Amino acid sequence: MSFRRGPDGFGIAHRTPKVLRDRRLRSIDVLAPPDTERFTSSITRVPSRVLKRSTWSRECPVARDDLAYLTMSFWGFDGAHHSGEMIVNRSVAHDIVSVFRTLHRNRFPLEEMRVTTRSELDAPPTGDGNNTSAFVCRAARLSDEWSEHAYGLAVDVNPFHNPYVRDALVVPELAIAYRDRAWARPGMIRPGDVVTRAFAEIGWHWGGAWSSVQDWMHFSRSGS
Repeated sequence: MSFRRGPDGFGIAHRTPKVLRDRRLRSIDVLAPPDTERFTSSITRVPSRVLKRSTWSRECPVARDDLAYLTMSFWGFDGAHHSGEMIVNRSVAHDIVSVFRTLHRNRFPLEEMRVTTRSELDAPPTGDGNNTSAFVCRAARLSDEWSEHAYGLAVDVNPFHNPYVRDALVVPELAIAYRDRAWARPGMIRPGDVVTRAFAEIGWHWGGAWSSVQDWMHFSRSGS
């Protein structure tokens, strides 16, 4: 399926394929699966090999040494245990681990957790992305200002299940079926659920509570 861009530069939304209307795909591992069902995590300086494949450059608004590399275990939609990776601002690393520890304890399913690559920034819209991630050196949507993701101070959770919606704009472009928030499906974020409570406990704000736009995937420290 090809995706044309609209006047705003974003892909034009398409009808969600039947197989993705209740999306429960098997996780793609980027790290070796954990050898225990207990939650495991690590916080380190971002390795050079990881930084190289990330979106970071010297033009980004955050220094390399102000970022941290996390590994965390999570439950997939396949019911299996997986290990993921994430780059965040070093100042919030322990808080983010605590959030995902809570999600793991409650078996909230994630499909994918990996570092966003540079090639993804310039790639044409594909409409089906579902990567739970944090640091991405890019501007905010429909803005010339840096996104909170560019500082490592925002996290997107299951973007396909929790799309960004503003009028006719839907990101990811195939996630139109998930505009229907009354149809509760695994992986969705809902007011007062375990995900919103976990982020609220560290003082972060949810884009699903905004009025002019719904960014159901998005949590940030500043609320933007």
